[in-house]
Amino acid sequence: MSWIKTVPYDESTGRLRQLYDRVKGPDNNVDNIMMAHSLRPHSMEGHMALYKYVLHHSANTVPKWFLEAIGTYVSHLNRCDYCFEHHFVGLKRNLGDDNRAEAIRAAILAGDIAAAPFDAREQAALAYARALTLAPAEVTRAMVEQLRAAGYDDGEILEINQVTAYFGYANRTVLGLGCSTEGDIIGLSPNNSSDPDDWSHR
Repeated sequence: MSWIKTVPYDESTGRLRQLYDRVKGPDNNVDNIMMAHSLRPHSMEGHMALYKYVLHHSANTVPKWFLEAIGTYVSHLNRCDYCFEHHFVGLKRNLGDDNRAEAIRAAILAGDIAAAPFDAREQAALAYARALTLAPAEVTRAMVEQLRAAGYDDGEILEINQVTAYFGYANRTVLGLGCSTEGDIIGLSPNNSSDPDDWSHR
């Protein structure tokens, strides 16, 4: 599950149990990425707040399926299979087009994002996400201008930036602590965007 000690749900108490009850899925399942924080519940709370507000908030205007696509792409660039598999399921569920989702997956895995069924606007966002992930110090004002030219307003650019940055954090949490998908229910997420404080995974 991870390379450090974790506290399973059945052994949790106090603040940790309270947080587990907020993030758990069916049968008291807690994703391993969250369980990795169990020795420091305050960092789990910070992680979940960031995750929920960046990816699953009703104030976002970039479609949720595409935010999941950015996360899936960034996770592949960082070679984080854990986040790739979890968030591809979210992409597929929110997109509602299995054939298109599978074509996106195939293009990402082939390293040929240009072949994926994204429009020019979406390709511009993914180019920005790639640059921010692989060479963050080389991101330029011109790249942001390209997003504006593609039709994104500045709030949407912020959403794209924050999802890309969040997945850099999540991927490094997983990779740095050796989180596996063992015991996880792949693809659960806090999808109740109408309530930013609802962290339950379903």
